[in-house]
Amino acid sequence: MASDVVIVRVPQVSATERRAWPPLRERLAPPLPSRGLAGWVGPLAILLLGGYLRFRNLGEPRTLVFDETYYAKDAWSLLRTGYEHSWPDKADAAVVAGHPSFLDRASFVVHPPVGKWVIAVGEWLFGMNAFGWRFMLALLGTLSILLVARIARRLTRSDLLGVVAGLLLAVDGLHLVMSRTALLDGVLMFWLLAAFGCLLLDRDQTRARLAAIAERQPERLAGSGPRLGWRPWRIAAAVFLGLACATKWNGVWYLAGFAALVVLWDLGARRAAGVRHPCTRLVPDALTTGTVFFGIGLAVYLASWAGWFATDGGWDRRWADTHPAAGLATLVPDALRSLWHYHAAMWHFHTTLRASHPYMSHPWGWLVLARPVSYFYENQNVTGCGGDPCVREILALGTPALWWLAAAALPYLAWRALARRDWRASAVLLAVAAGWLPWFLYSERTIFYFYAAAFTPFLVLAATLTLGTILGPPVPGPRRTWGAITAGLLVLLVVLSFAYFHPLFVGDPLTTSEWNNRMWLRSWI
Repeated sequence: MASDVVIVRVPQVSATERRAWPPLRERLAPPLPSRGLAGWVGPLAILLLGGYLRFRNLGEPRTLVFDETYYAKDAWSLLRTGYEHSWPDKADAAVVAGHPSFLDRASFVVHPPVGKWVIAVGEWLFGMNAFGWRFMLALLGTLSILLVARIARRLTRSDLLGVVAGLLLAVDGLHLVMSRTALLDGVLMFWLLAAFGCLLLDRDQTRARLAAIAERQPERLAGSGPRLGWRPWRIAAAVFLGLACATKWNGVWYLAGFAALVVLWDLGARRAAGVRHPCTRLVPDALTTGTVFFGIGLAVYLASWAGWFATDGGWDRRWADTHPAAGLATLVPDALRSLWHYHAAMWHFHTTLRASHPYMSHPWGWLVLARPVSYFYENQNVTGCGGDPCVREILALGTPALWWLAAAALPYLAWRALARRDWRASAVLLAVAAGWLPWFLYSERTIFYFYAAAFTPFLVLAATLTLGTILGPPVPGPRRTWGAITAGLLVLLVVLSFAYFHPLFVGDPLTTSEWNNRMWLRSWI
């Protein structure tokens, strides 16, 4: 792989340290630019900014917003009984009034439980109110800013670009909205980002281990090379991916994609370390990685249904009692047969959903913000805008300057991945593709732009890598100066774009004319 890519920052270590650093190890796992607290100061500062934006007036509006009407109530019944219940008519008004009361019968739900259990933690801590059901999403959204900053730092070996990535995610409109509403996609996004971070740590540790073997025991590089040993970060990634699948099923695309990524990274590491026949380990590595990822992922997924297994009232919980097994199916426990039947019904729902919705959109338009989703709109008795009349809206819309920059960055990264064999570009592109491209298979289904929340951090990483190229290598001169000016202006444009649209992200009052001025495209209305 090319090691002289522009976006790789030169580590800021002393000349003495650099002379002492083994050449092979520097090529396989180059040192990070700073050590100790120095690499945390910038990301933590951005974390505080992002946390303020996400927790400010989190309990407003006090009503159930958009699909919160499903997930906040499902989370409450999970917390109280271990499975999702049906709710009476006009239950939303009762919930807002502080009198939540569900019916004594199960509800047919079409998503696994983990995301709703996460929401339930906030309700357990703060009660069944708007702040309670949004708390955990705001917390995970804030922590994801720190994650993306540290991930970008490890990708680029640059403290500066790590801070830039964290800042870009902190001021993205879609990420902000999803961090302030109790929907599942923000939870899914966090698990996927955490898994990606774990895989980067695993990659660095594995390559450093191979470099040490090459330096001290070069004879072990003969044949297919050494085994790579215990890899706790890979196991952690598999757990996070299992949690992602147990939040929404589309996490399975990431599980498969990230498993393939690990196998290819291991192949590249063996080749870079000088293993004589690295391809002979390809099949064993693929089998081992597949077993770890899919085995742990399945175990985590089944464990997420513990509340359903432990009770008798969940949907289809006793289906097997009235449907005797035959043949080999008799070897399967009744509880698992009932769960399989339930999943068949869920699959049928997801693959046949054709209901029309005013905010449904085709995946082609997601990156260019063709059709955002209005979560909340109010134009009656609204005050506080300094004019008349006033309106309030929460619009799930990415910060335009950031999303259009990321959309332009993706073709550039594709070129780097193909022409320069840049592993960073390939990894980020795969993460975007795993969250975006599968929806084209179901484009006839009712789907929405906010599903893009799952891969929003990876769009931010794509924009950051491109900004790193624009910035150029840290060598004084006109190239660096003009690169810094250009990259800085682009970041400033993103921040100003976010500030302009911020009232639409959090439901702050606007005059009608101010609201109209922000509807840049007719499809946003």
